[in-house]
Amino acid sequence: MGAVPSTPRRTSSRPQDTAEYLIGTFVGEESFPISSDFWQKLLELPLSLQWPTHRVQQACELLATNNYKTRHLAKILIHMALCLQECMTNSGASSLNYEKAINAVHISSVFLKHLIENAKSDRIEELYLSLNDGESASKDFLGDQKLEDFVIHSVLGFIGSVNTSDGKYLLHVELLNFMLISMSTQLLSGPSPRPKDFNPFIDAAMSQDRALVIVVMRKLLLNYISRPNVPLNSSYPVVAGGNQSGVLQRVGSAAANFVLMPFNNLVSSTAQGSRSPLADCSLHVLLVLIHYRKCIVSNGSVASGDSISSDSLLKENSTFYDNPYCKALENASDVEFDRVDTDGNAHNGPLVRLPFALLFDTLGMCLADEGSVLLLYSLLQGNPDFLEYVLVRTDLDTLLMPILEALYNASTRSSNQIYMLLIILLILSQDSSFNASIHKLILPAVPWYKDRLLHQTSLGSLMVIILIRTVQFNLSKLRDVYLHTTCLATLANMAPHVHRLSSYASQRLVSLFDMLSRKYNRSAELRDIKVDNVKTNSTEVNFPTDDASTEMHIYTDFLRLVLEILNAILSYALPRNPEFVYAIMHRQEVFQPFKNHPRFNELLENIYTVLDFFNSRIDAQRRDGDWSVEKVLQVIINNCRSWRGEGLKMFTQLRFTYEQESHPEEFFIPYVWQLVLSTCGFNFDAGVINLFPANLPSEKEDDEATTQDDDKQQKGEPHKLAIYIDP
Repeated sequence: MGAVPSTPRRTSSRPQDTAEYLIGTFVGEESFPISSDFWQKLLELPLSLQWPTHRVQQACELLATNNYKTRHLAKILIHMALCLQECMTNSGASSLNYEKAINAVHISSVFLKHLIENAKSDRIEELYLSLNDGESASKDFLGDQKLEDFVIHSVLGFIGSVNTSDGKYLLHVELLNFMLISMSTQLLSGPSPRPKDFNPFIDAAMSQDRALVIVVMRKLLLNYISRPNVPLNSSYPVVAGGNQSGVLQRVGSAAANFVLMPFNNLVSSTAQGSRSPLADCSLHVLLVLIHYRKCIVSNGSVASGDSISSDSLLKENSTFYDNPYCKALENASDVEFDRVDTDGNAHNGPLVRLPFALLFDTLGMCLADEGSVLLLYSLLQGNPDFLEYVLVRTDLDTLLMPILEALYNASTRSSNQIYMLLIILLILSQDSSFNASIHKLILPAVPWYKDRLLHQTSLGSLMVIILIRTVQFNLSKLRDVYLHTTCLATLANMAPHVHRLSSYASQRLVSLFDMLSRKYNRSAELRDIKVDNVKTNSTEVNFPTDDASTEMHIYTDFLRLVLEILNAILSYALPRNPEFVYAIMHRQEVFQPFKNHPRFNELLENIYTVLDFFNSRIDAQRRDGDWSVEKVLQVIINNCRSWRGEGLKMFTQLRFTYEQESHPEEFFIPYVWQLVLSTCGFNFDAGVINLFPANLPSEKEDDEATTQDDDKQQKGEPHKLAIYIDP
């Protein structure tokens, strides 16, 4: 084919030359009618043919040049849809039908990605998603539909209705990759959805009828749950051969890398053998679909000619279309039960019905994957039926242990993943039965906890230990107030329900107060130094104005919240927690400096009431100076039984709840696409991404980026994530 793919040799009978001719013709200047037999010849090429990287790139560039005249992208998309329809309607379709469909999807994906990635305008006019007026056959295929609606309807219809067994597996993976490519137009838009954003394919997905949405969502979730492996007995050369790649070679080039990456791993045996390409792709497509938001301008929107400040006004005055995929997930129900609404009536209309038991187990198995964490968050936050199901499970360790292990290894996790994990714990802690049940589940050992040996520790005690460890891990720099407060809010929800808190967990709670008090004292000293410097007109002030004072106020709030947690345990759960009483008595000197502090004195009065009670009982029984820990603890246990709480001042029980902020899409849409790009091999040009700051970092660079983001947070730039409230 030489350097010009559009001038092929016709005379050779070699399959490779035939492929070069057909692909060269596809990207060339001559326009072939949609009814031409050229399209059938193109789609019947053997799957085992290969192309080198530079030829794929050349072909993409030529199509971009000629597509405005030939409309060959639109035509290959139509033929892709027709192939899929043939496979759906003909239950006995031959392997040739599926091979043609695979070729159509794959060719469409490679060239569509190149055109999106190299778009020269916001409307991505290079796509030309329509046929020329002279194409008389267009009405026969499309009718009154837009091309993108016709294509997406066929793609989703196949995904939702055709099983994934045997020869259909590869086509399903190709289609899911095609969906991700077609929806990648989001990467070209900013983090705040705007009415002018151009996302034709995902908008087409949003406009599908409810029945199809339900079928697709159910299939994506079942793919995630069942995690089907690649059928090794497939007749397709790309699978059976293990290293072949299809009409356009899976070369990892800028043009083709994303679409084709999964095939490099389809039959390989690796340490991640349990991973399923179909399950991973299904999860990515599901997350993109459920978090998409289509912006509408309300009547109060500003004129387009206003200043830059109009962006914030536009944001305030914008509303969004309902997302049917998000609604479908929120209304999903357990196959074991009939859905009944709040009035006791059975729910009308189609619903996504899932085996919640299998979904629960799969999530517990896959929470090391960040996408699975986001799916769990989406279910708990949006679907009350699934939340209720989780809360009544007796094996909560299935979910909690991988969450706590991930938090234990926080230094290796992204900041967004840590946020999601903590929010999940906060949502669960809003339920009193959850807070009670986690203390009844005893763990024989916690092998991944290396700080010390934990033996016969309750799940609740482990959760307390990990939450405190997460706070302490971040306290040294105070980078993220939101993270600390979320941890403390979860502890506050748990506090009234703790039962037989372990010795180690009790010590960590008191040590947390001690660490915060030292941070507070240091901030107070820095503030005083600053005041003295100002008084003496010193120019050697080493920190910005008001930073020390702001930090001191933050630590003041943290200290008060910890004191409220300690008070809640003493007020509502003291008889059940002798180890906690011992820990407070053992470190009672840490409270003395704050006894007269106006923000803390009422809370400390209760602590000293408890200390006075138990100190007096121990003094009364002390016969000599040699008292062991066991003897002191036994006295505490004996007197816990007679404790009546006399003299304690009862405070309103703290209860924190989670609530998404007003524009959650500004966090979730970029976050979902960062996950997609980092885990599925989507090699998108970082220079054209506007949805979030590029490059796509390595793990080390990601940590550095997290540090920068946290520094912005400290300077007052809020995370666009979510908020919680204390009603």
